[in-house]
Amino acid sequence: MAMASQELMRRVAELRRDGRTPKEIARALGLKPAEVAPLIRAVGATAPRREAELVGCWVTDGWSEGLTVNGHPEWPGVQAAAEDGESGLLGVLVAREHGSSVSACGYLVDVWCLGVKNCTGPKTMDRRKLPDFVSIFFRTFSRPPVSAPLDLARNVVFGAVDYARGLGFEPHPDFAKCAGHLGEWDGPSDVTFGRDGMPMYIQGPHDDTYAVMSTLRKTVGNGNFHFLGRIG
Repeated sequence: MAMASQELMRRVAELRRDGRTPKEIARALGLKPAEVAPLIRAVGATAPRREAELVGCWVTDGWSEGLTVNGHPEWPGVQAAAEDGESGLLGVLVAREHGSSVSACGYLVDVWCLGVKNCTGPKTMDRRKLPDFVSIFFRTFSRPPVSAPLDLARNVVFGAVDYARGLGFEPHPDFAKCAGHLGEWDGPSDVTFGRDGMPMYIQGPHDDTYAVMSTLRKTVGNGNFHFLGRIG
């Protein structure tokens, strides 16, 4: 029984590190949420509690285009989302203290369908090099980054992961080692994902398009998602 209990705690810890919410953990383990809650608290009690001090948090400007945000008028980009975006892709970057240096994690997020498509880091660097790292990370986006509160980053990244999982897509494998930079988050997100509330898959150059389309047909059905293929 002791071994079974240890294995259960290990699984809870793994799922928590993957950014799963308490309800998702309960579902994955076949338990009731009330049974999972004390396990999550126990896992948290054995983990280091002090989060490294936040150095900075940035998100692609115009990130909320096509999304609905419940409240948070103070968040940058909510009131004046750009209307020329055609990908649903945005970047989120979080930097924290790491001794005398800085540790940063970046997330490539598809807020319309696939969730976290890629992660960068944790990358440790001299503090003086952080501005260059921020510029390099966001240079592939058509819009510049804006400084954002960590709560926005959590709602966007963890919320997109939850949304994509509901469609049948797991986050990039590196998300497990990058999720910690975002800190604790229980959800649900205050952001409604999908373009105007409906999944919209825009084919990327490295996507397994057949697998993505097959998954969407299985989870939401034909006619319940949009698709835009690449030209050329």
